[in-house]
Amino acid sequence: MRVFLRYLHRERILVTDLVRSVLRGRSYRQASIPRAIRWEDVKRLLASIDRRSDLGKRDYAILVLLASYGLRAREIAALCLDDFNWKHAQVSIPMRKGGHSTRYPLSATAGEAVIEYLQVRRIDVVHRQAFLTVKSPYTPMQHATVSSMVGIRLRAAGIQVSRAGSHTLRHACVQHLVEANVPFKVIGDYVGHRNPASTLVYGKVALHKLRELVIATAEDVL
Repeated sequence: MRVFLRYLHRERILVTDLVRSVLRGRSYRQASIPRAIRWEDVKRLLASIDRRSDLGKRDYAILVLLASYGLRAREIAALCLDDFNWKHAQVSIPMRKGGHSTRYPLSATAGEAVIEYLQVRRIDVVHRQAFLTVKSPYTPMQHATVSSMVGIRLRAAGIQVSRAGSHTLRHACVQHLVEANVPFKVIGDYVGHRNPASTLVYGKVALHKLRELVIATAEDVL
C-alpha cells in the first residue's frame, strides 16, 4: 500500500503524499526461529554426497566443516592450507566475524574428509586457500559460492528449508549442541557469536528444555 501511494503521488494522481498515513508493519527482535534442520537431516545430507568425484570430495569436506564447527561461508572461503595443523590435529579460523580467531581440535571425521579432498586438490596453483573451484582457472571459492553449493546440495537431498544455504548447517550445529545440554556461553564461544543474544535465540527450539518446563510443577520451575 505504501509503495502504491508513493507511486500515485509521484505521478501526481494524488496531490498529497499519503505514505505516512499507512503504518509500517511492526517487527520484533528475535521474533523468528533459526532455520535449522534436524541432525538426522545433516547425516542424510552428508550421506547423499558422491565422494568418488573431485567435486564430491570437496563439497563433502566443506559440509563436514560447516556442520561440525558451525562455520560461516566466509570462514570456509578464507581457510588456507596453513590453517590446518596436522601434527597437533587442529584447525585455526583466523578471520571470524567478531574480529577474533578460534582454534578447534580437528576431529577424525573432519580431518579425513579434508585429507581426502587435498589428495585431489590442484597443486599447480599459487593460491593457498584450501577450497578451489573444480574447473579452470581453479580459483579460490568465494563465500557466495560456498553458500550456494550448500543450498543446491540440500535441495538435491530432498531436505526442505527456507533460504537454504551455509547458515542452515551453522544453525543445525548450534541446535545440536543445545539439545546436548551444552551451556549457551560455551556454544556462543564455540561458534564465534559476538552477542550472547545470538545464542539465546536457540532456546526457542530447545524442545527438550521447553518440555521440562511444561511437565514440571510451578514450584519446581520457580
